[in-house]
Amino acid sequence: MGGRLKSRLEVAGIYLIIGLMTVVICYPLAWAVGLSFNSGTSLYTSSMIPKEPTLEHYRWLFTSPESNYLTWYKNTLYVSAAASLLSILFTSMTAYALSRFQFIGRKSGMYAFLLLQMFPVMMAMVAIYIFLNLIGLLNTLIGLILIYVGGQIPFNAWLVKGYLDTISRELDDAAKIDGAGPIRLFIRILLPLITPILAIVALTNFMLPIFDFILPSIILHDKSKYTLAVGLYHFVTEKYANNFTVFTAGAILIAVPIAGIYLFLQKYFISGLAAGGTKG
Repeated sequence: MGGRLKSRLEVAGIYLIIGLMTVVICYPLAWAVGLSFNSGTSLYTSSMIPKEPTLEHYRWLFTSPESNYLTWYKNTLYVSAAASLLSILFTSMTAYALSRFQFIGRKSGMYAFLLLQMFPVMMAMVAIYIFLNLIGLLNTLIGLILIYVGGQIPFNAWLVKGYLDTISRELDDAAKIDGAGPIRLFIRILLPLITPILAIVALTNFMLPIFDFILPSIILHDKSKYTLAVGLYHFVTEKYANNFTVFTAGAILIAVPIAGIYLFLQKYFISGLAAGGTKG
């Protein structure tokens, strides 16, 4: 009886913790959704359950000539998609070279990647600004994409390399016996096997430009080139000061592409997260 009681108490405790975490996560989300349907613009006169629900804020985002929301949305998706695809390309090739080849500077390069992860991006903001200005890519989406891709390569390369190291080299030997070269070996044999970890790389690099505010706010100056994080910030700081209901409506719509990508990659996400980076 004592064992059963203890087991039930443990299960009850687990459910209690899950319930508390659910409340902590869902409460602000419920407030955000409710706020976006409230009339008016003030945060203090709004409620989680709107007394008079309205779609006016969503309509304003898409139809008002004063709103650049669609432009910002397009810019963000462009930057996120490009950064995600390029990160997969460069990360996979870098990790393949580090995992399967021996060359001068390999170990030093790996330590350099590891060292670069210890410093926050903020430390390099001045250098990044000057560099983009010198090459003429300041205030451009292409410059922003290059910074995102380059900044994520060290961490992603370590992650994918760890996953590659768990794949038996006997597959490489068998493919070489059949006449496969390094490129064919990578594309035909190894690439399909590392899809789970590449899915994680794709997801994290897709989400980063959507939520990042500091880097785009420094690099981008024209309103027509803003990403969503920078554009929405100006809803509550400049011309549309204290317009929190419109701000929240715009923020809610950011979740749409993220949810779509996450659902598409979900089957790879769990297996890749569990297996990547545990060896090497």
